[in-house]
Amino acid sequence: MKNKYYAKFFREFLSRPRAVGALLPSSPQLATRMVGSIDWNSVKVALEYGPGTGAFTGHIIKRLNPDNRLLAIELSPQFAHLLTEQFPRATICTGNVADVAAICAEHDIDQVDAIVSGLPWAVFHDQDQEQYLDAMMTVLRRDGQFVTFGYLQGLLLPAARRFRRRLDKYFTTVEASSPVWSNFPPAIYYHCRR
Repeated sequence: MKNKYYAKFFREFLSRPRAVGALLPSSPQLATRMVGSIDWNSVKVALEYGPGTGAFTGHIIKRLNPDNRLLAIELSPQFAHLLTEQFPRATICTGNVADVAAICAEHDIDQVDAIVSGLPWAVFHDQDQEQYLDAMMTVLRRDGQFVTFGYLQGLLLPAARRFRRRLDKYFTTVEASSPVWSNFPPAIYYHCRR
C-alpha cells in the first residue's frame, strides 16, 4: 500500500515540482515531532495545508478529541481522493490555500486553532508566501498555532530565509526545532504562535 503512495507522490513531484516540493513524503519521525509540538488541549478545529499522501494527517487525527474537527486543503485531486478514502474522519478539500477563508466558510468554520503545513514554502515566490500567510491570518484565531517544516539544505535559499523572517512578522513566537535527521532529506520545523 505504501509503495502505491510513494509512486503517486513521485509522479506528482515530476509533474508539479514547485507545488509538491519533495521527492518523498515526510517521515513518521518528522510527523510525530511536528504534530507533538502543538498544544492539543486548546485545539477544537485543526487545519492541514498540503496533506499530500497523509504523512501528518493520521498523527493529527490521533491527537484530536472525538468531537474535534480536521479540515485539510490539498491542491492535487489525486491526493485528495486518496486521503478521503484513507481518513474518513477528516474533511478533505481540493483547492488552494489562498482560498482558505472561503473553504472554511463552506464548512461552517469561522476560525481554526492550529494549522499543520506540509507546503514547500522555500520554493514559493515572495508574493505567494505573503498571499498564503495573509490568507492564513484570516482564519487562525488569536493565540492560534502554526507548524511547518523546511529541509536543512534548503534553509540557505533566499526564499527560505525570507520566509523565516516573515514568520517573525506574522507570529508572536517562532521556535525552530533541532534537526530531524531521520527525514529524507533532514529537516527542521517551526512552531509558531500568534
